[in-house]
Amino acid sequence: MKYPMILSQFICTLLLAPVLSSCDASIEPMPPFKGVREKKGEQTGTWHEKAYATYQVVERLYGVKTGAAAGLFRQNYPIHPGDADASDLWNYDGIVSGIAGLNSLGYEVDYAAKVENYERYLSNIAPGGWGYASMPGGSGDRYYDDNSIVGINLVEAYRQLQNPVYLERCARIVSFLRSGVDNTFGGGLWWCEQYKNIPGQENSNKPACANGFAQWFLLSYYEICPDAEKASVLSFAQELYEWVYNNLRDDRNLYLNQKNVDGTIQDVRWTYNSGAMIAAGLRLYRITGQHRYLDEAIATADASYDYFTGPKGDIPLSYPLNDPWFNVKLIRAYIELLPEHPACANYIGTFVSNLGRAWLNGRQTNGLWYEDWSGVPNEDGRDDNLLMQDAAIESLCLIALYENEHKEQ
Repeated sequence: MKYPMILSQFICTLLLAPVLSSCDASIEPMPPFKGVREKKGEQTGTWHEKAYATYQVVERLYGVKTGAAAGLFRQNYPIHPGDADASDLWNYDGIVSGIAGLNSLGYEVDYAAKVENYERYLSNIAPGGWGYASMPGGSGDRYYDDNSIVGINLVEAYRQLQNPVYLERCARIVSFLRSGVDNTFGGGLWWCEQYKNIPGQENSNKPACANGFAQWFLLSYYEICPDAEKASVLSFAQELYEWVYNNLRDDRNLYLNQKNVDGTIQDVRWTYNSGAMIAAGLRLYRITGQHRYLDEAIATADASYDYFTGPKGDIPLSYPLNDPWFNVKLIRAYIELLPEHPACANYIGTFVSNLGRAWLNGRQTNGLWYEDWSGVPNEDGRDDNLLMQDAAIESLCLIALYENEHKEQ
């Protein structure tokens, strides 16, 4: 979780105030749905319409139209002091996940071109070899969780577009992930290539996110990879699963955030870490038939719902009101687990209720979403970050697909 980097990007100075006011004055209202009337407190329109309408606003306000970064997206809207011409890889990962959902729902969103833009983040650095860097042009640090999320999106792109080059790129990510594992603490992936095993460095850790998303990617890739790779990919995923289970699982069946370079454990729990381990456990069960993996996924699903949901302000039952991108990964895992664990229908239902309320109360007048889906603005500028909009689009698409909606052709 890259909060040190993101917080620095979110700092706005008072010099930006005139820019904010002038930009807001020029914003067009959110495009209405054809034939839809929405009254206060009333839900109308389909989830997929809402997803596409949100994407239209995001593409218009964040999309880079000219220059070397054309086709990518900005990190913030309005632009923050010090922002690069285009977003970091994590934010771009998020928008590609949403675009994949829109494409599967039947919208024309130039999906193949957006997937191809990943190559603009690619770099080749010894000894890790080819991997995706945090910034376009292959600059910046290279994070193992980011690369795994690229891999998850490449697997989805292969399923939708059937381009064999995506398989080659997935295999390349597998190789890069292997370079991030060593015997410190008995195995496991480090968070970042540049911060492997550096005493005294706070970013030197082996986190649940890097190891969990690597499993999610590896076990997704396993389903489509060449037969010659299957045994190796499965073994690698199982090794990472056991490391996380033995090092970061707590007595509630949740997952702690990270093991630091000094061997201490950060006693923090996030929704997306539970989601990644649920998805991994479910896939391992389906591949191997070993029921322990399913039992462990179900235990984490139940525990995560009990732990993360509760009254939030005037919302009777809600997931955390910060980090919506984290929350949607947990819901995605619940949807995958649902056929094996019917209780997930209730867990998903709570999210659907939260999402509907957020559509009515959690958006700005320009159609962009607040980080806090109850509609409380963030004073630190986090609402401006592309990742918050990524989460909204992915959430809307995910629930549209869950409810079997599709755009009429």
